[in-house]
Amino acid sequence: MAADPYQTLGVARSASVKDIKSAYRKLAKELHPDKNKDNPKATERFSTVTSAYDLLSDADKRARFDRGEIDADGNPAMGYGFGGGPGGRSGGGFGGSGPGADTIDLGDLFGGLFGGGRGGFSGGGFPGGGGGRSRAAPKGANLQYHLKVAFTDAATRASQRITLGDGKTIDLKLPAGIEDGAQMRLAGKGEGGPGGNGDALVTISIEPHAFFRREGDNIRLDLPISLDEAVNGAKVKVPTVEGAVMLTVAPGSSSGKVLRLKGRGFARKDGSRGDQLVSLEIDLPAGDGELAKRLEGWQDERPLRAKLGV
Repeated sequence: MAADPYQTLGVARSASVKDIKSAYRKLAKELHPDKNKDNPKATERFSTVTSAYDLLSDADKRARFDRGEIDADGNPAMGYGFGGGPGGRSGGGFGGSGPGADTIDLGDLFGGLFGGGRGGFSGGGFPGGGGGRSRAAPKGANLQYHLKVAFTDAATRASQRITLGDGKTIDLKLPAGIEDGAQMRLAGKGEGGPGGNGDALVTISIEPHAFFRREGDNIRLDLPISLDEAVNGAKVKVPTVEGAVMLTVAPGSSSGKVLRLKGRGFARKDGSRGDQLVSLEIDLPAGDGELAKRLEGWQDERPLRAKLGV
């Protein structure tokens, strides 16, 4: 039997959904297999933490667990539902056997974990014992996949083609709010078993980019500009995750000035998008005698470092 999911995540039984998600996020980042390749115990605990979150993030499963109807694995607790006669409660409708029990919500990531049916039971398992219960046939094992996603694909939610263990390929649509380390559950795409197929668990790894950086839902970019573009102003071409656009640099712009491109960042869960923040960096040519000659005799008399106390 699995450990108490509340203890596994280190939260109180009265913890809110937000508290549970926050605790899981912290542990998942710490124990993620990519960060603990030489530590099998961390990988094992990552799986345990994920299972605990899977149960507690599902309101129905959490309520059943709190009432003692199911155990930490999502299976019926011993003695639950035994009516002792024809009037006893019938099984079914729990653990993936009812309509919609394996519904995937790709919009609730990392979250990123979506509850799937697990365990389950059916009626009439004991000879002559009307109302007895026996466990349903077990599903096949879940399969783990690791999907590397290009930075620009993650930002634009480009479809990703993956090949499953059975050799079949599917196009996976990345959900809004995707984060590095998030996990997507594909119901029925795991190994076969007497009770049906297990699931495929796809862990997302967003690859770093050569010049873009992620900052929450925003994307950061350091943009080199020349001295004349900074002094006189200019229209310059700027890369974005969806292609280059033209950006206006105002006359007299200094290094460190940040310009904002609205809606050019990562997609949020509510459908909106973050921005691209462009930091200007004046790039002076090294050893340019002509530039030195043009500035000969000129000096900026402003107390630029006065606010620093020097």
